Amino acid sequence: MTLPQTLSALQLDDSIELDLAEGILSLYLNRPESRNAMSLNMVKTIQQVFSSIEHDVSIRAVVLRGKDGNFCSGGDIKDMAQLRVDATSAGSNQPYVEFNRQFGRMLEQVDQAPQTVVVVLEGAVLGGGFGLACVSDVAISRSDVTFGLPETGLGIIPAQIAPFVVKRIGLTHTRRLALLGKRFKGSEALHMGLVHEVVENEVALELALHDVLIQIRRTAPHASRATKALLHKTLNEPLKTLLDDAAQLFADAVSSEEGMEGTMAFVQKREPNWM
Repeated sequence: MTLPQTLSALQLDDSIELDLAEGILSLYLNRPESRNAMSLNMVKTIQQVFSSIEHDVSIRAVVLRGKDGNFCSGGDIKDMAQLRVDATSAGSNQPYVEFNRQFGRMLEQVDQAPQTVVVVLEGAVLGGGFGLACVSDVAISRSDVTFGLPETGLGIIPAQIAPFVVKRIGLTHTRRLALLGKRFKGSEALHMGLVHEVVENEVALELALHDVLIQIRRTAPHASRATKALLHKTLNEPLKTLLDDAAQLFADAVSSEEGMEGTMAFVQKREPNWM
């Protein structure tokens, strides 16, 4: 399917490939020579993509996956080498600060995206790739994936990743993984709640993704967006305020064209028009 004008107008870096089909945007990390290590250009390109689709209700979900059998092996060491040169030239660590914070802003943006974000995990899911998996709504993994937070073993820290990992799997699991730099496989990722489904092979992976996308298409576009935003608010807002706001959102949804169509479709035992 042809990309919408908001996406086709972007000057995409070669490290990202896009494909749009039936309202599902697939975003491929495309640096297979480095196991899709996250470069600064890749980070900025992902931000551009999510900014351009933010208000596009026709795009129901974004599927994040890597090319050639790996999701993402972490940050790009070549970028770190260039940053060392920049820091020496600047006489301060500010280039490191700006680089690291840029990655955090990208994670925030993916985390808060109104679309449903699905990650398909294969091969290496390390460091920054681990963080990206943690900001997904749905995570499907091969059983033989290698997960890990290797930063402390490299003499650095998971600075921008840590808050998202804690939100995903809790403080006690994060402490163990981050402080030990432990590597682990899909079954353990499922046990700790990092991923939602683990499959054994490529065929099963594609079938699991297909099933998830069918379910996404069954949900009402505006209701799905409002629900995701509401769920994020549960972490920060006082309960009374949250429930008051939720009641208004419910009333708006019930009285909307989408709400009336969904109710009528249920009564008439047919698919709603957004299907």
